[in-house]
Amino acid sequence: MSLLGRLKALAATLTRETHALLLAMKDPRTPWYAKALGLCVLAYALSPIDLIPDPIPVLGHLDDLILVPLGIALVRRLIPSEVLEVCRRDAQDAARQSVKLARLGAALVLSVWIILLALVAVWVWA
Repeated sequence: MSLLGRLKALAATLTRETHALLLAMKDPRTPWYAKALGLCVLAYALSPIDLIPDPIPVLGHLDDLILVPLGIALVRRLIPSEVLEVCRRDAQDAARQSVKLARLGAALVLSVWIILLALVAVWVWA
């Protein structure tokens, strides 16, 4: 498999895993401390303020590349495995639905462009 193919597969897996963790944080069977840590990791990942500022070359992004995945791994360990498995299945189902919606959206946009091009062609030749 090419590097690009592996990166795409990794990105898809990361997306599904992140969605599964978000679903698990909403599940009442997830312990409160896992939810609290998950919220902290999410807040840190989305926060514009980092431990090491991003303008510092290399080190600025290194904290994001190390701390966020470590936090996610710790949250995954704190969530009961049966809850995480159910959430992973739900995330997989949601991913399938989003692919269907994306295809439908692409078909709709393509149809609009074809109609617009046909109208311009009729107008030009008229």
